[in-house]
Amino acid sequence: MVPIVRQFTTPAYLDHDPGLSIGRLIENRCLANPEAVQATFRQGDVWVEVSAAQFVEEVNALAKGLIAAGIDKGETVGIMGRTSYQWTLIDVALWSIGAVGVPIYQTSSVDQAGWICQDASLKAVFAELDEQAEVIAGIGHFSGQVWVWAQDGLDQLVKAGQSVSDAQLAARAKSVTGDDLATVIYTSGTTGRPKGVELTHSNFVTLTRNAIIELWFICKPGRRMLMFLPLAHVFARLINVILLASPAVAGYSPDTSRLLEDMQTFRPTAMLVVPRVLEKVYNSAEAATGGGFKRKLFRLAAKVSMAYSREQDRGGPSPARRLQHAVFKTLVYRKLTAKMGGQLTCAVAGGAPLGPRLGHFFRGIGLEVFEGYGLTETTAPTAVNREFVNKIGTVGLPLPGQSVAVADDGEVLVRGPHVFLRYRNNPEATEQAFRDGWFLTGDVGSLDADGYLSITGRRKELIVTASGKNVAPAVLEDRLRGHPLVSQVVVVGDDRPFVAALVTLDAEMLPGWLTSHNKSPLTLEQAIIDPDIRASLDRAVRRTNRAVSRAESIRDFVILPEDFTETNGYLTPSMKVKRSLVLHDYAGAIDQLYLAAAARRGEGNLVEELENLD
Repeated sequence: MVPIVRQFTTPAYLDHDPGLSIGRLIENRCLANPEAVQATFRQGDVWVEVSAAQFVEEVNALAKGLIAAGIDKGETVGIMGRTSYQWTLIDVALWSIGAVGVPIYQTSSVDQAGWICQDASLKAVFAELDEQAEVIAGIGHFSGQVWVWAQDGLDQLVKAGQSVSDAQLAARAKSVTGDDLATVIYTSGTTGRPKGVELTHSNFVTLTRNAIIELWFICKPGRRMLMFLPLAHVFARLINVILLASPAVAGYSPDTSRLLEDMQTFRPTAMLVVPRVLEKVYNSAEAATGGGFKRKLFRLAAKVSMAYSREQDRGGPSPARRLQHAVFKTLVYRKLTAKMGGQLTCAVAGGAPLGPRLGHFFRGIGLEVFEGYGLTETTAPTAVNREFVNKIGTVGLPLPGQSVAVADDGEVLVRGPHVFLRYRNNPEATEQAFRDGWFLTGDVGSLDADGYLSITGRRKELIVTASGKNVAPAVLEDRLRGHPLVSQVVVVGDDRPFVAALVTLDAEMLPGWLTSHNKSPLTLEQAIIDPDIRASLDRAVRRTNRAVSRAESIRDFVILPEDFTETNGYLTPSMKVKRSLVLHDYAGAIDQLYLAAAARRGEGNLVEELENLD
């Protein structure tokens, strides 16, 4: 038995409907209000609106084309491209005929895509561009059909589908039930080969139906959500289904370099984000002040915003704070929210910890960020904060129909109809992932008395120093990444005398930071050894250490010569650092850091001193 110290269950609003598929769920919404705007996408400089009736028509036409192409129920088809309206059409068309859509990140290499093609036994692949089609063509063992939707791949299928009758399509759609496989999503793969997570129609449908009720504030009539995170990731994919099955309007922004422009023209009222995006917004806004008085004004406005938000949780802001907030709303906050379209009032954040600082800042300026938590294996969200009780710093309550528990060793356990079926072709990993009906997440956290979950890190990432101190690196890494110049942080210290950090610089933020600090332009190589930058990071480390005990604090750091990116292999497509790879490749830099510290202080004295810290 799993020794559980605390658990919490949120009752379901709606019972499981075993006959309901994702395609039927979405179609029911469309038929209920066929004239309503279902989705919108940018074509040139114009946003094209698609009605619910038109969406169903386009899905059905493509679904017929898939039947004509010989795609049978249960067969797997890859989707490789950026987040777009076309990606969504393909996904829903596959679901409507019982085929299994398998996402492939558009940046995947031949080897990465080849593994998915092989493990998932793909019969065909949809590719957005010729360059993605070339990746698939480079896979020696794949001989299936490739349709390029930026060319005329979808038009070809629609034309071929004209030979398929409405009755044939209806019969196929009717055969799809909740127990059928809906997708295989391959985990980001921070270590080893990615595992294929098999999710059923019911995983999506049960979660979506209950989430629409509980999270009505993000998908109610009038909501316009801009989708730019990869639909290849389960987080965006599930939210996309929620939007398609609700009265909200989904807008698609495939080109992240135009995200700010799209926000200003689409004018979203809600967004799906990862914390790194919000960090960029905050840091860019501060950098744009140019330094001097304007920067001091922004920092003061930020402090007021955070204080205003925190006081909302303690009976409400004082009259003096309200006055300060009103002044800065005119001087600072409105200008910032205008850059995001002027209508954005809420965002759902996941994928990594947001941190209270940013949560309070954005709520203070009028953008409520609802942090959530989930994994590919839980069809994305297991817990999310709520509209009227948003406990910043937590990831919220379990969603309806779901149970969350914390074992005596701190591991977070999950149970509910949203938990995945199995790992594809990997029964051993599947067996290891469950115990007594609970899914073992591998994350460490806690539940408060109200059932709100907090995540402190990954079990496998816990650091045990030479003195035996357990250190969760996530809180240190998240806080230090708040510095405008910092891109990525990896905290180290396993079997070492103290905790240290590997830091990479954000090349995009460097010019603005140098200007605001009255410094001449520097290359990244020069910045790494610049004493002023080192001093600024030293101060950031000291601020970061306020969140932990002295024994857990970062005592030294090294700035690495390159950032962690997807291109160089240190980031997964979902922007997670491949910690084991970093530790392996930078083992020499880590050793040198500790040798230098030992030389400065004397290793024996340093160990003795640190072991006595509490």
